[in-house]
Amino acid sequence: MSDTETLAPTTVKAYLRPIDAKGLAEFAAGGKANPARRGTNKVHTVMEGQYRSLNYVGEKHCVVVDEPLHLFGEDTAPAPGEIVLSGLGGCIAVGVTAVATWKGVKLSRLEVFLEGDIGNPAAWGAGGALEKTPPEMGFQAIRVKVLVEGDASREVLDEIVQHANFYSPVANTMRNPIPFEISMA
Repeated sequence: MSDTETLAPTTVKAYLRPIDAKGLAEFAAGGKANPARRGTNKVHTVMEGQYRSLNYVGEKHCVVVDEPLHLFGEDTAPAPGEIVLSGLGGCIAVGVTAVATWKGVKLSRLEVFLEGDIGNPAAWGAGGALEKTPPEMGFQAIRVKVLVEGDASREVLDEIVQHANFYSPVANTMRNPIPFEISMA
């Protein structure tokens, strides 16, 4: 090649680490064969003081939770509502990855941005607006934006995001009332 010839530009795409497509298909087949199948998530929370807690997830992981200074915490870790949003973001990202894998779409970028408007006028029930009802407390609105790129059109990627949202266990937990009980240990 002479000095006057130029090479055509090339684009190199790096894809995200893929999940096990065969394992996903087997997991899906198990759900189809037994639609009532359930798993159980377990967390053990230990308060350290003020509002800082250690939340032991399984045998290997510890998630630290705190409150910001204006809510009388030490601001050493995410607040409980932020942890809830991170769980939602993680679940949506897992769902998008699974649906993309199922559809044979390779992803090169996936980011989830979440915002939630949360109210606590009752001050956790410690003398605040005690006339409030449960639907008036907690998250009042949640907004999620998904940035996804891959080897499919924007329309196909949007279908993947919407499909993942529809089937997201965490999103559906937040959208739908569920049986909830609390008792002394």
